[in-house]
Amino acid sequence: MATCLWNATFSFGQEPTQPIPILATNADDDSIQPTWETRARARTYRLEIPAPRGQITDRNGVPLALTRVSYNLSLHFPNPFETSDNRILDYANSQIATASKAIGRNIEVPRDLILKHFHNRGLLPLDIATDLTPQEVEIAKNQFTSSLKLRPVYSRIYPQGASAGHIVGYAGRAGRMPDGPLQNRDLLWPLLEGREGLELTFNEQLTGRNGELRLTYDENGKLTSERISRQPVPGYNVVLTLDIRLQRIAEDILARNTKRSAMVVLDPRTGDILVMASHPSYDPNLFTPVIDPVAFQQLQDDPNIPLIPRAYRAAYPPGSTFKVVTSIAALENHTVYPKDTIECPPSFTLAGITFNNHKKSHAGFLNVAQALAQSCNTWFYRVGVSMGKEPLLKWSNNLGLGRRTGIPLVGEVPGRVPDDEYMLRVHRRKILDGDMCNLSIGQGDLLVSPLQMAQLMGAVANAGTLNQTRLVQQVQTLNNEVVSAYEVRPRAILNMEEETYKAVNEGLIAVVSSGSGTGGRARVSGTQVAGKTGTAQWGPKKKERTAAWFAGYAPAEEPRFAFAVVVEGDVGVRIQGGRTAAPLMGAFLREALRKPKVDDSIEQPEDESD
Repeated sequence: MATCLWNATFSFGQEPTQPIPILATNADDDSIQPTWETRARARTYRLEIPAPRGQITDRNGVPLALTRVSYNLSLHFPNPFETSDNRILDYANSQIATASKAIGRNIEVPRDLILKHFHNRGLLPLDIATDLTPQEVEIAKNQFTSSLKLRPVYSRIYPQGASAGHIVGYAGRAGRMPDGPLQNRDLLWPLLEGREGLELTFNEQLTGRNGELRLTYDENGKLTSERISRQPVPGYNVVLTLDIRLQRIAEDILARNTKRSAMVVLDPRTGDILVMASHPSYDPNLFTPVIDPVAFQQLQDDPNIPLIPRAYRAAYPPGSTFKVVTSIAALENHTVYPKDTIECPPSFTLAGITFNNHKKSHAGFLNVAQALAQSCNTWFYRVGVSMGKEPLLKWSNNLGLGRRTGIPLVGEVPGRVPDDEYMLRVHRRKILDGDMCNLSIGQGDLLVSPLQMAQLMGAVANAGTLNQTRLVQQVQTLNNEVVSAYEVRPRAILNMEEETYKAVNEGLIAVVSSGSGTGGRARVSGTQVAGKTGTAQWGPKKKERTAAWFAGYAPAEEPRFAFAVVVEGDVGVRIQGGRTAAPLMGAFLREALRKPKVDDSIEQPEDESD
C-alpha cells in the first residue's frame, strides 16, 4: 500500500548535511500500469511537487529567509464519485464543521468552490485551512479521521522579522490553485515568486527545480499507487555581506531615536555593506503567501512610509557633508593648498546677494582642515566660486555621486549632481557663481542617497580607492558549491594626492575630537572617529523639512567602518546634523566596537547649525 503524500509528516532542512525528504514511496508502483486505452476509469497522473526556495543568509550564515514545512488541513472526498451535489455539500459541510470545532478556527469554504473542486479535481484533497499552528497540527494528528488529513507544503518565512526587511524583500504566491479539470503537470500547491528586494532580484537562483509525483487510480477512483518519480531540488542559497548583529544595532538605535531615518555602514577595505538600515521598516512575513488587505492598507496609509527603503531608494541634499567633496576638488585642482588660509567672515556677498555663515561672529583665517572642522560656509563659498564648476563636478562623479552604486536591488536612486545640461533643462540657464555657492556647501539641486554617502566616505578612508560596493558575496548550492561570486574589486583608483588625503583626514578627525568641531557627539572612547556633520533643507517652502547628516569612517587610523546616517525632520521642525545625527552614529560605533560611553559633558560649539 502506498504511503499517502496527503497525510505524510516530513521535515525539510536546508543545511547541506540534510537530504531532501522522501514524501512518498511505494515499492509496488511499477506493477500497476493503467492506461486510458485499457481501462476507461483508471489513470495515472504526473503532478509537479514545488521545490523549496533557497535560503538568504547574512555573511555569517544566519538565515534571513528560508523555507519551512507548514501544514494545511485538507478534505478528502469519498468514493464512488457518482453522487448528488447536495450529498457532497452535506458531507463537506459536516467535515468542515467538525474541523472548525476541533481546532477552534472559523473555517468557511464557499459552496461553489466545494462543488467545482469535487467535479474537476475530486481525486485530490481540498485545502480548507492553511498554515496550521503547532497546536492545531497536534489536534489534527490525534482527532481527525481519514476524511480530514494534514497536507505538508513548503512555505516561506523570515526569521529576523522586520530586520533587513527592505533588503531581503518577500516572496508571494504565484497565482492561485488551479480549479479546472485535473491535468498532468498541475502543481500540488502554488509556487512562490520573489516580489521585492533580493527575493525578486535572485528569484531565478532561489527557485529550485520541481519534483514529480505519480498517482495511479483504479477504475473506481481508488488510489493504488503513489511515488516520487523525481525529487524536488531546492533553489540556490544567496549569501549577503550584511552582518545581522550590526544591522540590528543600527535598527534599534534608529527606532528608539527617530521617526524617519537611514543608516549605512560598509567596510571600506572591501566595499562590503555591513548595515543598510531604514526606519521605519516592515515585516516580510506579512506578505507571505499573501498579505491581508487590512494590513497592507495600514502600511500604505502610514505617514512615515515604511515601505520605502530610505537607505538606497531615497536621496537628500547632503548639506555640509558635501564639503568633503569641495575640499578634495579644491586641493586636487590646486585652488588651495593644505596650508593656505582663507578668511571666514559671518557673510559673503556676491552680485548683490548675501550668503551667510552659520556663525554670526568672524572665525578668522582658516586652512582647509580647520574649515572642515568648523564647517565654515563662507570659506567654502569663496573656494567654490574661485575653483569653478568643472573640478567640483569631476570629483563628485569620481566619488560615485550622481550614479547608482550597482547593488542588486530594484529602485536604487542615482541621486543628482546638477551640471549645465540639468540646469538648462530645469532652470533654463547654466551654472552661475551663485549656484556654486550653494553647491559648494551641499545645497541647491544636489541629491545624495545614504548609500552613496557611505561609499564616498569609504573612498576617502581608502585615500582615493573607490571599491565596488557589495551586498551579495556569492550564490551557492545546498552543498556549499559556489555557483557565482561577486569579487572584491576597485571601482576606481582616483589617484588622490597624499597631501589632499592628509588635510581632509585631519579636518574630519577635528570635526569630532576638537572643541571647535561640530561632531563631538559622535565621539567614541579609545577610538578616533573621522566624520562630517551636515544639515540641509529640502522640499517646497510651505512644507520644508530638514535632513540631518553625519558621515565618516572609524577608526580613523585604520578604518573598519565607513558610514552615513541621515534623519528626516518634521515639517517646520529644525534639526541639526551635530545634535541629531552624530549621536546616533556614536551610539552605533560604541556598541559595534564594544566601547564605553564617553563623557557627554564636553563643550560643544555655541552655534552648531551643522
